[in-house]
Amino acid sequence: MATKDLRINDVIRVREVRLIDDEGEQLGVVPTLKAKELADEKGLDLVEIAPNADPPVCKILDYGKYKFELEKKNRENKKKQKLQELKEIRMQPKIDTHDLEFKTKHVRDFLDKGAKVKVTIRFRGRELAHTDRGRVVLFKVLDLLERDVTVDRQPAMEGRFMSMIISAKTKK
Repeated sequence: MATKDLRINDVIRVREVRLIDDEGEQLGVVPTLKAKELADEKGLDLVEIAPNADPPVCKILDYGKYKFELEKKNRENKKKQKLQELKEIRMQPKIDTHDLEFKTKHVRDFLDKGAKVKVTIRFRGRELAHTDRGRVVLFKVLDLLERDVTVDRQPAMEGRFMSMIISAKTKK
């Protein structure tokens, strides 16, 4: 027996398996030793596909090729995933109107690029006694952005910071 057969074939420790041959035909329930012999005759490996089934399902195939196909599928799935980026804009509760408009313009640019934006108000010293001013600034940002955004997380305090997360409205 070749070393590659030892790696796959000898791991199966049940008496009987439901066998599928290399062409995809079901051969029914056969003893494990017979299944290993059939795989050896064809020069392929006996691979356990569904170990939790009763009896376990095994398939005769080229294990190296099978592993390569699985990795290829995983790579394709990773390519199709769209990573959501989170950008952060920081402000203070006593921000000037021009500065607010300028930073809101940056928020709009991030949203146009498809990123979510975390708008954060930083409170320093005695400003913590007036957290309502921070909430007012956050709602001004929403007003400046008009109705183009969805609020994913409402304004909330996190230590010395008040923040909210917004994203662009999905186009239907």
